[in-house]
Amino acid sequence: MHRLVVVLVALAVTALAPEAVLAQASKSRVTSASNAKATAARTAAGKATKTTVTRSRAPVAAPARPSEGQMAGLHRTDDPLELKSSVALVVNQDTNEVLFQKNPHAVLPIASITKLMTALITVDAGLALDETLEVERSDRTIDRMRSWLNPGVRLTRGQALHLALMSSENHAAHLLGRTYPGGIEAAVQAMKAKAQLLGMHDTNFADPTGLSAENRSSPRDLVKLVNAAYQYPVLREYSTSSELELPIGKRVVRYGSTNGLTSNPEWEIGLQKTGYISAAGRCLVMQAVIEGQRVVMVLLDSVGKYSRIGDAQRIRQWLEANRPTSGAGLSSADQPRVRTGDDAAASAPAV
Repeated sequence: MHRLVVVLVALAVTALAPEAVLAQASKSRVTSASNAKATAARTAAGKATKTTVTRSRAPVAAPARPSEGQMAGLHRTDDPLELKSSVALVVNQDTNEVLFQKNPHAVLPIASITKLMTALITVDAGLALDETLEVERSDRTIDRMRSWLNPGVRLTRGQALHLALMSSENHAAHLLGRTYPGGIEAAVQAMKAKAQLLGMHDTNFADPTGLSAENRSSPRDLVKLVNAAYQYPVLREYSTSSELELPIGKRVVRYGSTNGLTSNPEWEIGLQKTGYISAAGRCLVMQAVIEGQRVVMVLLDSVGKYSRIGDAQRIRQWLEANRPTSGAGLSSADQPRVRTGDDAAASAPAV
């Protein structure tokens, strides 16, 4: 009997030991968390902290929906460069000669490329870029991107324009639309009117951010948009910038570009804009100098996070391998104004 009691006591101690260990571990975590909070509080009280903005999405349980291009079967189109984009158009900016094309007549959602038109009507209206704007709750769009632009944050129109073009900040783009004379509705009407003025007859706009799939265009129309936006030095500067630091409260938030090629010294980019929503796939429009040619590149409905960048690299390598036999190379600094009317007759076969 004595031996049985000893065994039972031993078993009870063994069973209770894990709980004790867990309780001690929990206490240690609480103590560590308290110390960390105290350290953070002392840091905040002493000076502003820097935060780097990353364009990460909240976890999504459901699989991504196919893009409109995928549902239309555009990805089944073969092309000699084996692009991941279902739609591509590359044009000489000076002559409008078509250098490469793939499904050039497709009309698809363009996602945040929309922001290029939002920026265009902003500068067209002559609105003061140094005017201070305040973010309101209505500027918090329905997308799942994290944003530091909370209600009450104040920034200039120029800073909002910079963030919309460089970092594709949806709340900044909505702020630009809301503070346009007449508000969002007037901004969207101005975007539509500007598109018609530029001859973008395949294009529609529904909001200033690009979150709606009703923002649609064709590659030929987007070439016209890029050429029009290129006329403004401020849009060239902001879209090709690779970093912006913005003081928000006691923090200094560092924003980066959604297009890594802007910080690549091998590229000479004059203007660019990226875009993504599930209906549009990954998109990119870009003006660059390649082998002495000023070119406008449009890539729509690309599959894969970095595929549009890979496609741009493949197109560049193809242009370098097929460099022009005459004409001197030109740099971005001395690029002349370009016409934005209808394209000249295409000289490259559709693929």
